[in-house]
Amino acid sequence: MNLIRRLLGLRADDRATKAEVQIASPDEAVHVRPPEPVVQPAQNTSSPENSPAAEATSVSGAATETATTVPVELQGTRPLPPMETIQPLPGQRLSFGQLSDVGMVRSNNQDAAFCMLSSATSDDDLPDFGLFIVADGMGGYQEGERASAITVRTVVRYVLEEIFTPMLEQRMSDPERPSIADVLREAVQRANKAVTTELSEGGTTATITVILGDLVYIAHVGDSRAYMITDDGIEQITRDHSLVQRLIELEQLTPEEAAEHPQRNVLYKAIGQSESLEVDTITRRLQPHARLLLCSDGLWNLVSEETISDMVHKHSDPQEVCNQLVKLANERGGADNITVVLVQAPG
Repeated sequence: MNLIRRLLGLRADDRATKAEVQIASPDEAVHVRPPEPVVQPAQNTSSPENSPAAEATSVSGAATETATTVPVELQGTRPLPPMETIQPLPGQRLSFGQLSDVGMVRSNNQDAAFCMLSSATSDDDLPDFGLFIVADGMGGYQEGERASAITVRTVVRYVLEEIFTPMLEQRMSDPERPSIADVLREAVQRANKAVTTELSEGGTTATITVILGDLVYIAHVGDSRAYMITDDGIEQITRDHSLVQRLIELEQLTPEEAAEHPQRNVLYKAIGQSESLEVDTITRRLQPHARLLLCSDGLWNLVSEETISDMVHKHSDPQEVCNQLVKLANERGGADNITVVLVQAPG
């Protein structure tokens, strides 16, 4: 373990700029979240992170992207098993809660969230439509919050043009139209181009969900997460694009070690870090009474999956769940910005 940390550790002064750390196997570039401005506590305490690393990490100046072998169930669309279709009673619709908080340490909120829900009753028989986004910015004092805001704005505009408007105009069945997964990939690529063009240092994660009827379409980059919560339990349905997750997959690190690893905030994939970007897309069917939770790492770093699931089942109001989860993360230190979106299916 000490050898791994020596190979991967960064000097304290290296964290002030974007850098890539070379992983022994396979060759992959990873991007370091630059430190965010923080409100310093009154007491003067020393931290092991400020001590020099035993060996300097190999750092390169140009970003590269290499495709990573991803488990099939997380890499993209998998066959949808036959499931009960949502048949809401009159007046029952999708509902959601949303809350973003600066936390107890940061001086500004670099997270961004967007929620849009459309329900219609007409002869057109339009399905419910939802668009939900969580983006966790990183960079200098304002670069991170600008990166997440640009990403949300770019994605929303493109999804409304390419999915919502065609749905209203009943053009979704046109065989020439791109798939929803393709639209989401293109939306993320446009956001990546906008961020790299407009900002010199900023970057952001993004977890984007489109719900159309009882189908959930997700596009994902970074380490914000999407969970599906049902009566059977909670399941993380996105894959973290982080150094520690890659080391777990290579069996060089255990999940317990990853939780305490000094480089657990290092990403090898994020919007605004490279001109080329591969986007994970996932399609799931939304079961009756299921909940879909999107969150930044400010939540899942401090609140376990079991606690998240218990809180979701404890409260029937999705907004109250968001309120309680953010409160709990703050009670446990609130070391980062905290953003939670919870979508609840009828049934």
